[in-house]
Amino acid sequence: MSSASDDADLAAHRSAIDALDREILARLNARAAHAKAIGALKAGGVLYRPEREAQVLARLQGENRGPLSNEAVAGVFRQVMSACMALEQPLRVAYLGPAGTFSHAAVAKHFGQFVQSEPCATIDEVFRAVESGQTDYAVVPVENSTEGAVGHTLDLMCQTPLQICGEVKLRVTQNLLANVAGFAEVTKVYSHAQSLAQCLQWLAKHLPGVPRVSVASNAEAARLAAAEPGAAAIAGEIAAAIYGIPVLAPHIEDEPNNTTRFWVLGRQAVAASGRDETSLVMSAPNRPGAIYSLLEPIARYGVSMSRLESRPARTGLWEYLFFVDLEGHATDDKLAAALAELRDKAPFLKILGSYPAAVY
Repeated sequence: MSSASDDADLAAHRSAIDALDREILARLNARAAHAKAIGALKAGGVLYRPEREAQVLARLQGENRGPLSNEAVAGVFRQVMSACMALEQPLRVAYLGPAGTFSHAAVAKHFGQFVQSEPCATIDEVFRAVESGQTDYAVVPVENSTEGAVGHTLDLMCQTPLQICGEVKLRVTQNLLANVAGFAEVTKVYSHAQSLAQCLQWLAKHLPGVPRVSVASNAEAARLAAAEPGAAAIAGEIAAAIYGIPVLAPHIEDEPNNTTRFWVLGRQAVAASGRDETSLVMSAPNRPGAIYSLLEPIARYGVSMSRLESRPARTGLWEYLFFVDLEGHATDDKLAAALAELRDKAPFLKILGSYPAAVY
């Protein structure tokens, strides 16, 4: 039972929060007014500046003294920036649908809630949506920490005029969704084949013998489970919210650190933010030491390489392309010098984009 002193302290804290909320609201509207004025000054120009947003989020995280975590601070201010930008015109962002997929969640994480998310049936359609001007940007999966590279995305990057404008790293949390009281009532589990594979141990332990049905996406699994008595789905929280089906068991993935990396694609080059990555694709001549010759300038100039991925060149001649992620922006002195040498040595070289590294 609370004392009169406790009640007084509680009332004082609530009164302070109310006052702070009024102050925050006034400051948010003042910020929005400045953002709107900037939009008017840039009329007809590019409104979305990935490097500027990355700098703002990095600065706020550096100045954060808690108790909010850096991730929470970045998430809050991402929504603020999204709302301010939408005052002019909401960005249109294509992704691999339907609504409720992890790609959809990646759009929300990177752009905030105040954008027009446009689901597409295939990755090819996602690319075409931006290339044709139907949308402003796209979010496409490029690699998963347990499943490896998304080969089709890499193949399309060789052909498209689009550039990488940013990246999103999304922690993949699998959940069992069902309109039932307990595991004993589950008669079927729907999910994408990849998600079923990521939850094999959990399913064997908690739902042994229950049929597993592979479908086109986790969002489709949630839609089916919401309409079918006794059926469950493995999907993310965004699918649970969209299709109105509760989470029966959270975090059922076998690998707790499973993360998917996405690229943000657009038609603009992005300036340096101070914490950038550069992605490229190149070929190597068919002779001994060719790969070493291409990687040697990168090492000599002290540029850090975070990924090297080979893909068939699709010529039918056993030729390969090499996808490389490097630390830094293409305009940085050391990286620019390394790239200049690579252009002379590689039979084929395409810079896919320099972009801000994910801040959270």
